[in-house]
Amino acid sequence: MTNNSLNDKQAQLDVRYLKMAQIWAQNSYCARRQVGALLVKGKMIISDGYNGTPSGFENVCEDDSGLTKPYVLHAEANAITKVAKSHNSSDGATLYVTSSPCLECAKLIIQAGIKRVVYCDEYHNSDGLDLLKRAHIEITKYKLNS
Repeated sequence: MTNNSLNDKQAQLDVRYLKMAQIWAQNSYCARRQVGALLVKGKMIISDGYNGTPSGFENVCEDDSGLTKPYVLHAEANAITKVAKSHNSSDGATLYVTSSPCLECAKLIIQAGIKRVVYCDEYHNSDGLDLLKRAHIEITKYKLNS
């Protein structure tokens, strides 16, 4: 297999996993924005997550004025903490997430040993991406058709 066909195959897998993350995001109860994440290692999904409230809390992400409650977890944080509770390791994994990571999630990504982040939509600021670049984590963005 040539290098180009390997790259084409990886791009196909990237798009498929991102589409799966988009579907997973539909599990979120958040009204303002639904975000999904998948952690993949060795072509195997080792964890998943979507934005929402912590386990045992009400499934309401916004307060009465429509603002996101401060304790809502991002999809990346849910996927990383979920894999931490399992027997899997995220070291060397790829994170597929529908929105680029925020600064706080970028810190978790670095500490979790994730080596690659693939996303399709932009977060409202680029601080998280800037930190991931500084940590030499590979970042790939795809524009998906809706």
